[in-house]
Amino acid sequence: MTLTATPTPGATLLTPADHALILIDFQSQMSFATQSIDATNLRNNAALISRAAKGFGVPTILTTVAEKSFSGPMYEEITSAFPGQALIDRTSMNTWEDAKVIQQVNAIGKRRLVFAGLWTSVCIVGPTLSALDQGFEVYVIADACGDVSAEAHGRAMDRMVQAGVRPMTALQYMLELQRDWARTETYELTTGIAKQYGGAYGLGITYAKTMFGAHEG
Repeated sequence: MTLTATPTPGATLLTPADHALILIDFQSQMSFATQSIDATNLRNNAALISRAAKGFGVPTILTTVAEKSFSGPMYEEITSAFPGQALIDRTSMNTWEDAKVIQQVNAIGKRRLVFAGLWTSVCIVGPTLSALDQGFEVYVIADACGDVSAEAHGRAMDRMVQAGVRPMTALQYMLELQRDWARTETYELTTGIAKQYGGAYGLGITYAKTMFGAHEG
């Protein structure tokens, strides 16, 4: 049987309209013990995905644990991307067991959910496996998560992937939302975020534009 290729995207690729982003426990106390990723890289990646989600209009849930009594405020890199948005504070380590969070999930009404936060082995494993059990498609932005050791993060990612979670990275998330440089309405948004938070890729964009007037697409 001969297959016929067509110029259409794969069904598992994300679009801005088909998912919600859930950002969990990006807080000071959780960060102090995080060893699997450098704090600067973690904050940078959290900023990148937050600004991408905001710019592309992805519905986003921001949730903390024991914000006032123990864990401290959510990263400013995230809250500044969503000015005025209320944070849902919890007592449960598993976000999926919090009724207020689930109320928001149901109000948004997306069957695809993308997660990022601290720590991978607790506060990300819990809701992702719970969401999978209830029929949701689940993605995790691996380099916008962290844990108390590289081993803890790695085994948590293994466990989630084995259960059916789809892993990705922060830059991949943003570029998957853009996906075609002919989409001029979000071109400046995407390259602007990349220049600020995209590391060496962002430097490359700045260099090419400055030296040669280069333009993707």
